[in-house]
Amino acid sequence: MTSATPRRRGRPPRTESADAPATRDRILAAAREEFAERGYDKTSMRGIAKAAGVDSALVHHYFGTKDQVFEESIEVAFGPLLNAPGAIAEGPLDGVGERLARFFFGVWENPATRKALLAIIRSAVNNEVAAAVFRRLVSAQLLRRVAAQLDLPDAELRAELAAAQLVGIAILRYVIKVEPLASADPEQIIQRVAPVVQAHLTAPF
Repeated sequence: MTSATPRRRGRPPRTESADAPATRDRILAAAREEFAERGYDKTSMRGIAKAAGVDSALVHHYFGTKDQVFEESIEVAFGPLLNAPGAIAEGPLDGVGERLARFFFGVWENPATRKALLAIIRSAVNNEVAAAVFRRLVSAQLLRRVAAQLDLPDAELRAELAAAQLVGIAILRYVIKVEPLASADPEQIIQRVAPVVQAHLTAPF
C-alpha cells in the first residue's frame, strides 16, 4: 500500500480565487473603519489587514501602498456626495442653497455614510498626502460639477466657498463635536445655514 503524498509545509502559492472581489471589498471596508477611527497617520497596512482578517501581504497585493488603499477606500465612500450636482439641478436657482445644505447634512446624518466621511476628514486635516487625495476628489469630481450647474460668473469660487461653509460645520459638529452644534436638530442647522450657502452660490460679488 502506497503512502499518501506528504503535505508540504509553508504558505501555498498565491492565486486569484473566485472570492477575490469579496476579499478586496472586505479590505476596503476595514480600511475605511481604520481611517475613520485612527486617521491616516496612525493607520497601518498591518492594522488594516488585521481588521480585515487577512495577511498584510494581501493588502499590498491588491492596493500596493497605504496611499493607494486610502484613495480607493475614500473614493468609494465619497460616492454619495457626487450626487450633489443633481440636487442643485432639481429646482430653481433661488432655492439651491437649501437643497444643497439639505442634501449635504442628509449624507452626514446617515450612519452608513458618516463613518466613511469621518475617515476622509480626520485623515485630510492631519496629513498632506491624505489632503492631496481629498483635494483631488473634491476639486475634480465634486466642485467642478457643482460649478457647472450654476452657469454664473466665478462659479468655481462660489462652489468652493459654499463647500467651505458646509465642511467647516461638519468638522465642528461631527469630528470635534462642539456643543451645542453637535446636538442641534439637523433641520435647525439647515434653516440657518441655507441662506448663507445660497449667498455664496448666487449673490453678486
